[in-house]
Amino acid sequence: MITGPTFEEMLHPNKIDPQIRAKAQAARRDDPLDPVNLYNITWRDPNNEVYHVVLPKALTGVDCEIVVLYGREYPSGSHKVGAAYSVLLEKVLFGEVDPSVNTLVWPSTGNYGIGGAWVGGRMGCDSLVVLPEGMSRERFERIHNYGAEVIKTYGTESNVKEIYDETHRLRESDPNIRILNQFEQMGNYRFHYHVTGNTTAELAGELHARGVGNGRVAAFVSAMGSAGTIAAGDRLKQLWSDCKIVGLEPTQCPTLYSNGYGSHDIQGIGDKHVTWIHNVLNMDALMCIDDIESKMGLQLLYEEAGREALAKRYGIPRAESDQLISIFGISGICNVLGAIKTAKHFGLGQGEVVVTIATDAIDRYHSVMQDMADRFGKLDEAAAVGRVEGIFRAVRTDWVMDGTRDARERWHNLKYYTWVEQQGKSVAELDAQRDPAWWESHQALVSEMDAKLTEMRNEAGLRAGV
Repeated sequence: MITGPTFEEMLHPNKIDPQIRAKAQAARRDDPLDPVNLYNITWRDPNNEVYHVVLPKALTGVDCEIVVLYGREYPSGSHKVGAAYSVLLEKVLFGEVDPSVNTLVWPSTGNYGIGGAWVGGRMGCDSLVVLPEGMSRERFERIHNYGAEVIKTYGTESNVKEIYDETHRLRESDPNIRILNQFEQMGNYRFHYHVTGNTTAELAGELHARGVGNGRVAAFVSAMGSAGTIAAGDRLKQLWSDCKIVGLEPTQCPTLYSNGYGSHDIQGIGDKHVTWIHNVLNMDALMCIDDIESKMGLQLLYEEAGREALAKRYGIPRAESDQLISIFGISGICNVLGAIKTAKHFGLGQGEVVVTIATDAIDRYHSVMQDMADRFGKLDEAAAVGRVEGIFRAVRTDWVMDGTRDARERWHNLKYYTWVEQQGKSVAELDAQRDPAWWESHQALVSEMDAKLTEMRNEAGLRAGV
């Protein structure tokens, strides 16, 4: 059995056996498909620095610090590989998956499926990714490159019901199929609660020591796909009770905002239902972001004229704007716009810190950017300035719903229609989520998982790739 790091080692990779870590760091460059790369599932670089960027205020137009953790450096190019690994690891530890027998099915709209294809292959499993046919070409190419098969379902980002239907068919067709549903599996929640949440808290302290921010996180902002990432907010609120947790969804598919529906193109978010693992009763606000503005914002960074305008008109050095385009995809720009909206809505100012995430990077969206150029034309300086002023600096505070008691109750009740009526959960299970102790019990399982993996290593001498 091939395994990788514990939750604690993902949080603090300096705790990994130095021999294993050195081999993993070498494999990152020389052999990215070697299983030892499982030990590169972390937010921290070889020097234990968090992969992050503090956005220039000339771009955001707000006084608070907007800090972005970026997932480009994870083995699959997205932090979703951490969630996929955690889900599979827990299944292995509890004997629910046997790589020699079971085929893994990863329901996804993109990055989780890519992460599952990568993780499954490194841990010796056959994998099948169920993905909407309308996702970017680069997503399908990456999955195939990692050795997994793909089943394409109808639609685009928000067509998750069709994905569920296909997973039901697969489960009934073969008793050796194992469905690793990111929208339901609490391993996804635990990865982000423990690893992303604590990494964010530690980064706030490290930035403060360098004169950035006040050492606290005023708000954590994340769009919801599986709603795994936003679980980091649960940890941050335990550390700072006044920390705001802000969820984002597309204006074109405002499910929590107004029971809305529709197709959109912020790939990775807005799946037309409320996920089982989303602690909506802990969310302080919900905001909607326009998908076309997210893509236009990415095009600003993508095109040469856009980066030149940022340097010439806003004083943002080319090295800085070149780094930005290397770490952002569409959902990352959506998160940035949501972070700016959060700062304006809550009146956050000098010294306060808003943290968000760039899930993946531009390598998955070259085809989308070509479509944008074909549709809207390439940018010149005037158009680029228009994007800065009209999209980033002019973020509006419309499409905002505060997390009042009534709003949270509505968000929670929406789970019924997917999880009880369609997916076989009981009303008692749904009602149990109203109690904070339910979530705390799942958070506490992190230490149990680490203990089980450590015991397995001690008994079998397991070391991935060593």
